[in-house]
Parts: sequence; C-alpha cells; structure tokens
Amino acid sequence: MTLMPTTDDLVHGVVRPGFERVRDAFADNFSDRHACHEVGATFSAYVGGESVVQLWGGHADKARTIGWTEHTVVNMFSSTKGVAAACLALLNSRGLLDYEAKVTTYWPEFGQNGKENITVSQLLSHKGGLSGLREPTTIEDVCNVPVLVRRLEAAAPLWEPGTVSGYHAITWGHLAGELVRRISGQSIGTFLRNELAGPLGADLFIGLKKNNGRNPIAEMIRAPGVQTQTLAEMSEILKLTLGNPVIQAEVANEPRWQESEIPAANGQGNGEGVARLYAMLANGGAFQGRNYISLAAIARATNEVFRGVDMNLGKEIGWGAGGFFLNNDLKWYGPNDEAFGHSGWGGSYGFADPKANVGVGYVPNQMDTNLQGDPRAMRLIEALYACL
Repeated sequence: MTLMPTTDDLVHGVVRPGFERVRDAFADNFSDRHACHEVGATFSAYVGGESVVQLWGGHADKARTIGWTEHTVVNMFSSTKGVAAACLALLNSRGLLDYEAKVTTYWPEFGQNGKENITVSQLLSHKGGLSGLREPTTIEDVCNVPVLVRRLEAAAPLWEPGTVSGYHAITWGHLAGELVRRISGQSIGTFLRNELAGPLGADLFIGLKKNNGRNPIAEMIRAPGVQTQTLAEMSEILKLTLGNPVIQAEVANEPRWQESEIPAANGQGNGEGVARLYAMLANGGAFQGRNYISLAAIARATNEVFRGVDMNLGKEIGWGAGGFFLNNDLKWYGPNDEAFGHSGWGGSYGFADPKANVGVGYVPNQMDTNLQGDPRAMRLIEALYACL
C-alpha cells in the first residue's frame, strides 16, 4: 500500500490515496472559523488492518511554541476506559475473567456493605452504584490508587446495584484496574504495556512520566466558554460523582496525575496508538499477523447489557458487558450499529467498526465543551466514511 505524505506546514503524516478528504478535514479543524479549533491533534485510521490515515499537527502547548511530533501523546480522559476495557477483554479471552461472575470471585474484600452480589458486568456497565463516594475525597486520594481502592471496598452503593446505569466518571477506573491487578498480578499500566500496547507498537500508557524519553506529553488546554451546569443544579448522586473531588482540565498537566494509574481518566496516547488498538478489535482480535483477543471474547465484551438514559449523563446510552460504549442514534462512531469504543472529556475518542473493519483514534489537546459528539470528531468521521 502506498501512503502519500502531507505537504502542509501545519499538518504532518501520511494518507492512502483516496483518503485525501480526511487530511483536508483534519487540516480544516485548525481553522479559526470554527468555534473550537485545534491547537494540536492527532488522528489515525486503519481499514482491514492496514493504515490508511496517520496524521498529526499543530502545537503541543497553549503558547504554540512546541510542535506536535509523531510520538507526542496527551491525556485522553475517559477514552482511557476503552483501553482498560480492552485489557479486561484480553483476560476474558484467556479464560481468566467471567463478566457474569461476582466481583468477589476475584476480589473478596469488595463484598462489603451491600456489594456482595454485584457482577463484573454490572460493575463495568456503570450499574454498580459506586459512581462516587460519600467520604470527602481529594485529587491526592484519586492519584493514590490503593487508598481509593480501599475506600471503594468499604463503601455502600449509592443506589441498588443492577437497577440503572449511572456513569462512574472516575471510580470506574479504580474498580476496573483492581480487577486487572487481582487477576493478572500486574497493575493495569504494566499489563497494558506488556500485553497490549507494547506488542501492538502503540503509544498508549496508563501512567507515564513526563520526561520519559520517547513520548513528549502535550499540554491539555481548558475548553473555551463557561461550564453549562453548576454543582448546585446537580442531583446528589451527580454531585458525589463529579464534585467529590472537582477535577479541572489542568490537572492533566500535573506529574502526580500523569504518573498515577487512573484507568478512567489519565491514559496518555495519540491517534495512531488508539487506532492500532481498535484496528485489532475491529479485525476479530488480530493485528499484523498476531492474535490477541478471540472473536468470542470481543462479542462477550460488547454484548449489550444496558440501553437507556444514564442517570448521570442524562442521555441515551448503550453499555457492553465489558465497559465499551456502544454506538448510539447520534452515530458518534460512524454509520454502523456494530461500532463500539469510548470517548473522553474534551473530544478524544477511539472506536472499532467490525462491519467496516475500521479502527480509529483521535486525540486533541484543545478541549471542547460539546458532549453530544465533538464537531471536530464528527467532521473526521464523516470524511473517513465518505472515503470507504
């Protein structure tokens, strides 16, 4: 396959002939005619396991003094959940994790205060009732993973487990990460590096030092405009979910956040790394001649266990048993219902479309406030599918 290098001073990378429209859409996202335009970003796509788009461009800092490179990574916030879900799917593929088993099968200390019968599937589909803690919690507590894990062990659910989905913005990661640790004996950051990201050749990390040598970390930039909902307007459960503690965008630039392992929100990656992961999932668990996850395990991970209005997100959501976000009526992940993945606060996303055999990753450092499908992301998806 021949890839064509870009000739734009701002945009770098390669596209396969016939996919120039994606390059144009990527470049257009930097235009100041858009309400939220790029400072720096990266987008990649695979079709049938082959790279068709690999683009990066702009700047890695708000002051626009540092250029974005091929290996620059940036915080992905909740797109990290999809990466963590892939780690869990790998454990399921190896016969080490059953989504329908009780969490206590792998984590006995979890079975306290009404949590004894919560299944792994309920936990990963945000139905466990642990989206927040009643105990006052700080950013330091969030970054101190063992501390927060112990608090989640002792906590009582905020609602009856299994009855409704309530998005676990931060706590989902500590819960998922502890399952990986209990089953594999490795922290989720180590497991990701050893079992998935490393073998895939993907720049994907959960926990990364800023001066790591290969992957410079871009500065996360707060979204323009003002917050549309205040804590005072939120339900009690939503206040505990998003307000205990309040997390500001700039926390992603702090070493304590970057170096911790918070599988819900502090993954560092770029479009190419995310796309490689989802290309594998779109291709039945295989990538570049190596099998990672069985097709049956992918089917189990994406088996729909909830479809309805999420009490914390306030919109129609579909969750798979393994924690993947299933495509919705707004077609965040292209036109095909079979697509699945995860998106993150600020605009990042990754998804697999098994019907089209497409794997996609998009990671910007300029955040947007739009939670109904980031316009930058939707322009790229529209352009990609127009080229297929």
